[in-house]
Amino acid sequence: MIGHNYAQALFSLALDEKLDEAILKDLQTVEKAIAPEPDFLRLLSSPNLSKAERCGVLDTCFRGQVHTYVLSCMKLMTEKGCARYIPDVCRAYTDLYREMHGIVSVRAATAVPMTEEQKQRLTKRLETMTGKKIILEPVLDPGCLGGVRLDYDGLRVEDTVRHRLDSVRDWLKA
Repeated sequence: MIGHNYAQALFSLALDEKLDEAILKDLQTVEKAIAPEPDFLRLLSSPNLSKAERCGVLDTCFRGQVHTYVLSCMKLMTEKGCARYIPDVCRAYTDLYREMHGIVSVRAATAVPMTEEQKQRLTKRLETMTGKKIILEPVLDPGCLGGVRLDYDGLRVEDTVRHRLDSVRDWLKA
């Protein structure tokens, strides 16, 4: 919830300034930079460093790399003892941006990798069905056995061999 609140404030500011896409890209940069370094967030929360020193770390790492609004938000969170929620802000902002712009992220699980043509056809079909822009995230899941399982907007659409076998098994048990 804390991350969402900061993201909402940053998103409102970005919309007012017509910087929503630029801020999104900068937050993606931040997320990619800190994801492999969990100690970085611990450093920003360390009581052994003053608030000024912790904010200095952010300046060293991100000044000139991200918009000042993003840097200021991270510094504010660090000063308030909420640095651990920075990844949550990145994700929540992305969700707000996608909702505002009619973009849906679809996770497509298959047993074998999809070809580029299959990805394009699936994306086009989903865009036609939903009326939204689709960002397809292919995932390999050998448990599917065959077919595809789609997860988006809290929904699951499954047309896999595993699902069909489970349905037959349940039908036979009844």
